[in-house]
Amino acid sequence: MVKIRDIELGEFPLLLAPMEDVSDPPFRALCKKHGADLMYTEFISSEGLIRDAAKSVMKMDIYEYERPVGIQIFGYDIDSMTQATKIIEKTNPDIIDINYGCPVKKVACKGAGAGILQDIPKMVRMTEAIVKATNLPVTVKTRLGWDEETKFVVETAERLQDVGIEAISIHGRTRKQMYKGDADWQLIGEVKNNPRMKIPVFGNGDIDSPEKVIDYRQKYGVDGVMIGRASIGYPWVFNEIKHFMKTGQHLAPPGVKERVEITKQHLQMSVDWKGEILGVAEMKRHYSNYFKGIAHFKEYRTKLVTSFDLQEILDTLDHIEANSEQFELVI
Repeated sequence: MVKIRDIELGEFPLLLAPMEDVSDPPFRALCKKHGADLMYTEFISSEGLIRDAAKSVMKMDIYEYERPVGIQIFGYDIDSMTQATKIIEKTNPDIIDINYGCPVKKVACKGAGAGILQDIPKMVRMTEAIVKATNLPVTVKTRLGWDEETKFVVETAERLQDVGIEAISIHGRTRKQMYKGDADWQLIGEVKNNPRMKIPVFGNGDIDSPEKVIDYRQKYGVDGVMIGRASIGYPWVFNEIKHFMKTGQHLAPPGVKERVEITKQHLQMSVDWKGEILGVAEMKRHYSNYFKGIAHFKEYRTKLVTSFDLQEILDTLDHIEANSEQFELVI
């Protein structure tokens, strides 16, 4: 049984990665329904929380049905991060996660996210301060290093464990790589198999098939995997992996009607949570993924991603559902 403190996650948990503009409450609800064992919020700016910025505060919304759930924060200033930790603690998440992995320029070049990988001593000091500021379990999401010359993740993970983190998720790329090239799971495996490591180690990067999950578990011994991009528009991925691990058989992919049904649920929850204008606009990034691999779908995809009218989108989805037999899954 994999545990983070007293939180039981199962024998080999599947985690939903924290993804900006993706891992919001509507999407997390669908991933939970389809088998995710632990989920994290979108990353939240510590500076935004301290200033009570509406967008940052809204991202702390969590619901009982999605537990266990962790709230993830990022920032470059240790005092701000500890203040933000105390603000987050009041919302009663199960876990507080520190983002040491975001590679985007506006975050990393300010010394936050993966930017802190250029200053490991500060990373350790910040982590220790956050652990001391809360009674909740603290976890970390990070990368192998800043670039090829600074892949110090084995030593870094040890040092973070020593100051009190209770699990670590490692994306198998450096910050310089962004999301290019193949993820290097060899180093993730070295962290897991370091005899000094006692906390759960979760691997992340390029998980896109059940076979790969089984292969990586056997090769590298990780305690679970964190899934990001493969889940976007495809929350079924969690149960598909679990089914394959249990039976060795692939679940049939969701048909067009099921895809429409989930898309409608996602859209309605998005509108309920964000309001109609923002809820409709922010669903656009999901439509192509929900209907990926369906032949002769271009006309409908265009309608979905160009319309800002909720009823028009619902009418389009109804039409797709009513004519589902004419579409062919080619994946």
